[in-house]
Amino acid sequence: MLKTSEIRHSYKGTQRFTFPEIKCDESSSLMILGKSGVGKTTLLHILGGMFKPLSGDVSINGTSIYTLRGNNLDTFRGQNIGIVFQKPHFVQSLTAEENLMLAQKMAGNSVSTNTVHELLQQLNLDHKAKALSYKMSQGEQQRLSIARAIINKPGLILADEPTSALDDENCKKVVELLEDQSEQLKAALVIVTHDNRLKQYFKNHIELS
Repeated sequence: MLKTSEIRHSYKGTQRFTFPEIKCDESSSLMILGKSGVGKTTLLHILGGMFKPLSGDVSINGTSIYTLRGNNLDTFRGQNIGIVFQKPHFVQSLTAEENLMLAQKMAGNSVSTNTVHELLQQLNLDHKAKALSYKMSQGEQQRLSIARAIINKPGLILADEPTSALDDENCKKVVELLEDQSEQLKAALVIVTHDNRLKQYFKNHIELS
């Protein structure tokens, strides 16, 4: 599903990153662990098609994503990659269900209210369908972030520090939720984090230094 090779990146010629090769098959999980400043979020953005690396290749389901340009890359990303950002980003003027419908539309898919409400129910958010996102609790916003990441049934789920602000109990719940969604969708799951607690949940991990 996900393969990378010889990825290198730099910022203004000063901060340079060389990343190890990555392979993550469908329904498999990989944790990328590292301290602040080692390029975890940069790598996630490269894997997600948001930062073109200085060199190297990212292949998702056989497609080398940086050979795509403009709208083609945007559409591919929307249909094949789901991203859970460290801090939730929603359109604040829209309700929970409207944010999910917007994600469907931006991926070039037909808007399906049935799919939206089935997913909200699955994530115990059906009672918040008409709520504005900024009025939801932190835990509810996080589950909505996961819902938005998987609404288009991507083959790859990326999560950036999904547990860093959580206590042990909620950390476990989020990990289980992400793994459950990965299994249901048969999607590859990649988590980047500095949270050492996650080592107990993921046998496959890479440490950046």
